[in-house]
Amino acid sequence: MTTRNVTVIPARKRIGNSAKAEELPKLRVAAYCRVSTDSEEQATSYEAQIEHYTNYIKSNPEWELAGIFADEGITGTNTKKREEFNRMIEECMQGKIDMIITKSISRFARNTLDCLKYIRQLKEKNIPVYFEKENINTLDTKGEILLTIMASLAQQESQSLSQNVKLGIQYRYQQGKIHINHNRFLGYTKDKDGNLVIVPEEAEIVKRIYREYLEGSSMLQIARGLEADGILTGAGNHRWHTSTINKILRNEKYIGDALLQKTYTVDFYRRKGYPIMVLFRNTM
Repeated sequence: MTTRNVTVIPARKRIGNSAKAEELPKLRVAAYCRVSTDSEEQATSYEAQIEHYTNYIKSNPEWELAGIFADEGITGTNTKKREEFNRMIEECMQGKIDMIITKSISRFARNTLDCLKYIRQLKEKNIPVYFEKENINTLDTKGEILLTIMASLAQQESQSLSQNVKLGIQYRYQQGKIHINHNRFLGYTKDKDGNLVIVPEEAEIVKRIYREYLEGSSMLQIARGLEADGILTGAGNHRWHTSTINKILRNEKYIGDALLQKTYTVDFYRRKGYPIMVLFRNTM
């Protein structure tokens, strides 16, 4: 029987993809949240989104929380005024974020062009956006096709909502019903039925402003006199600006007229307004 020599070659330690999971850097994940209005109900949703994604990201051992970016009371049809959204994109460009999670496409953007613009910008940095509701990851092969379809539907939904609101306002005008924001409206408040009612003590301030102006006082003199007497503006401020006096003097509602729809939006996306006027008269 022939004896053979066997040479044992020891295993060599390899590096690269076989590195232990704990040695790999964690994925820096950020979440984006947004609600469209400042109502109490939406505020609750806003806080719930922040809590949800904070816990969601921290519960994954392979993820590291890179921030919760949240815009409150901001429309989704345009990204220009969404400060947190823009800050998040900037941090992505700076290499501080590896992945973004958001509730849905409509939370991210209701404008197809904006949505695709930022998605492609992030893809160039190999940064995916995961839409939880639609279960879309933008780095998937079919991600952009699905995203284009869903973003278009979200934009159409926003446009339809805008049109319904516009028609509702026009219908109320036809019925002779008007909606006037009484906040910061010196001299008026609303009763339980939504009708404007005069606040006597504030009405005296308005009468004083008109009287002093008719007697020849400048708007600056009127403002300084009101400040000297410790009278507050409709917003509750101690400082009176001449622009505030000017607005009161030019406000047609103090003679019983309501001049509404001075502008209207013809393009819900760009939000361009053009002048149009509807006059309601109720002499007081």
